Amino acid sequence: MNLTLKVWRQTGPRSKGSIHTYPAEGIPEEASFLEMLDIVNERIIEKGDDPIHFDHDCREGICGSCSLTINGVPHSKEKGITTCQVHMRKYKDGDTIWIEPFRAQPFPIIKDLITDRSSFDRIIAAGGYIDIRTGSAVDANSLPIPKADADSSFDAAACIGCGACVAACKNASAMLFVSAKVSHLGHLPQGQPERQKRALSMVRQMDAEGFGNCTNQYECEAACPKEISVDHIARLNRDYGKAVVAEQFA
Repeated sequence: MNLTLKVWRQTGPRSKGSIHTYPAEGIPEEASFLEMLDIVNERIIEKGDDPIHFDHDCREGICGSCSLTINGVPHSKEKGITTCQVHMRKYKDGDTIWIEPFRAQPFPIIKDLITDRSSFDRIIAAGGYIDIRTGSAVDANSLPIPKADADSSFDAAACIGCGACVAACKNASAMLFVSAKVSHLGHLPQGQPERQKRALSMVRQMDAEGFGNCTNQYECEAACPKEISVDHIARLNRDYGKAVVAEQFA
């Protein structure tokens, strides 16, 4: 299949970027989106030009580093998958595909389609750790956890920190990401001692990084490759509210 790519190129964080046009000819339908970019890059390199820079690692939908905005949608219009899981059979011969980085002030562009998402790392670090003694493995039923809590915790823990929720939000809010990281421990007994402190610290770090506010339009949930529920945001708001009140009366 033959395609036309409209790709964002930017030489560095402080450089002015622009859209460049590249032909993608003879692309196999079974190729993944990143494999298609590999093919295009090989041809660019053969001509002696600078290839399109994009981030990737596992190419199995696990790490989230492949984050691209495809035709205006983070990770593409396909539901519940990352960019590396998109296959070219989803497109038609002759299509024009627009490829851009995730757009958010806290995600500065490093080069071309690669963004710096270390702001997420700093938010996670602000959450601290759990100080409950874990020791050696215990019997499976010695610490009972209701199934609903276990399921919700697992749903939140599925977050891969790709940033699609931020890129999809008109305010560049990171509330879905932060709520997932707070909620997956908040549902478990081990996460209770620091529950309020964790919510307070992570939300304040999120604000310090420059992320916007949530206006409950749920674009984050729609774009999330792991389909994490916005219910976690409501839970985070409750935990944060309680933490603020507790801090004032401490």
